[in-house]
Amino acid sequence: MPDWSREKLMPFEKNFYIEHPSVSQRSEEHVNQYRATHDCKVFGTSVPKPVESFEEASFPSYVLKEVAAAGFKTPTPIQSQGWPMALSGRDVVGIAETGSGKTLAYVLPAIVHINAQPLLQPGDGPIVLILAPTRELAIQIQQECNKFGASSRIKNTCLYGGVPRGPQIRELQKGVEIAICTPGRLIDMLESGKTNLRRVTYLVMDEADRMLDMGFEPQIRKIVEQIRPDRQTLMWSATWPKEVQALARDYLHDYIQVNIGSMELSASHNVTQIIDICSESEKRSKLVRYLEKIMDERDHKTIIFTGTKKMADDITRFLRQDGFSALAIHGDKKQTERDWVMSEFKNGRAPVLIATDVAARGLDVKDIKHVVNFDFPNNIEDYVHRIGRTGRARTKGTAYTLFTAENCKQARDLIGILEEAKQDIDPRLRDFARVGGSGGGSRYGSGGGRSGGYGGGRSGGYGGGGGYGRGSGSSSSSRYNPYSRY
Repeated sequence: MPDWSREKLMPFEKNFYIEHPSVSQRSEEHVNQYRATHDCKVFGTSVPKPVESFEEASFPSYVLKEVAAAGFKTPTPIQSQGWPMALSGRDVVGIAETGSGKTLAYVLPAIVHINAQPLLQPGDGPIVLILAPTRELAIQIQQECNKFGASSRIKNTCLYGGVPRGPQIRELQKGVEIAICTPGRLIDMLESGKTNLRRVTYLVMDEADRMLDMGFEPQIRKIVEQIRPDRQTLMWSATWPKEVQALARDYLHDYIQVNIGSMELSASHNVTQIIDICSESEKRSKLVRYLEKIMDERDHKTIIFTGTKKMADDITRFLRQDGFSALAIHGDKKQTERDWVMSEFKNGRAPVLIATDVAARGLDVKDIKHVVNFDFPNNIEDYVHRIGRTGRARTKGTAYTLFTAENCKQARDLIGILEEAKQDIDPRLRDFARVGGSGGGSRYGSGGGRSGGYGGGRSGGYGGGGGYGRGSGSSSSSRYNPYSRY
């Protein structure tokens, strides 16, 4: 483990934000109105104003060309406020629901950051490290890095378990500027000496709440302690529980924070929630009836969530015997099979996906119209994230939930979510709530909401350097040293 107090750290640049004249001219009243319209709240000192177009974000031309080629019209709220925050070199916390555009909120500033750093030398580890909780999310982040880093010829690799180490080791040895990693496989590579984190100056923790839910906190702490303390750190999360706040206080310095949406735990209002109270023995017949109805619709891509891997496989066999094109994804599947299943699901050849909570977050499939909770999850947060697989990007979706007497401890939390979203509530669910008592495993206690606002952070943080600006001649031209292309 490096003793950073004894290390001589080479200075690096991390402040690349130049406020666009149009942004500078906007009054505080205009800015406040823009933030209120987009349900955007900011915390911390000297938070930059949001941008309202890609051009206002002060991205270099090579980034803007990639954005234009992708067909994006306007930034999402988390991008509008998050880009100037990230480009300024400050440590950042961003809280926004899944599907809100968080990935580009940190990937585009990461590309600018890389292009201002000295070129990799033999034996160097990555400049940008992105930690993600699941293989699926890591792969999706890599796709965005491939798309928007292509014009800069920035190399990346994706490190996750369940596949052979050899190809991943070879990519690391060639040299990569970006490493997208699940914590376990990264620690494996570090302990076996296949890479190091001495060059990391831009650290991203994506879906931090999910990583903590999955028990990765010891691994995260072990990883972060190997990264220089004056790095820029960005933490992105869909929720803001006390565990995530504690991680932010420990590893972010004088951070600024943006929250998009209410800080109360809530479900997307684009999703119609149907709670079907039934017995355990009725669940399979009800599932078939729902699927028969769904398959008659034009858009019928559906995810069915189960509580265990065994149940996922059982339901898959059951549905296939009944004539449905269904496939399963869960943690016991080999990565090659998981990739094939996701390909079949995305292209519609298998429109029904049965999944455990490994797929509850990070699945970037935009045309899922239906979610079925065959088994109710262990906590209300996972319920919200499951049904959030539909109703994305301003589309509408429907979530069916089979709720049994065994789930009664979750009834009160579920009623809170339904009431906030103005959904119909079966009187029998209120009866369950009276029997089951207060919530069944919500991290947030009986109040049901996220802790609001800015956690404070450590004072006296490391300021962003001035230096290069955005891809000035010296930094951007250095990207094309012959050795840099390996």
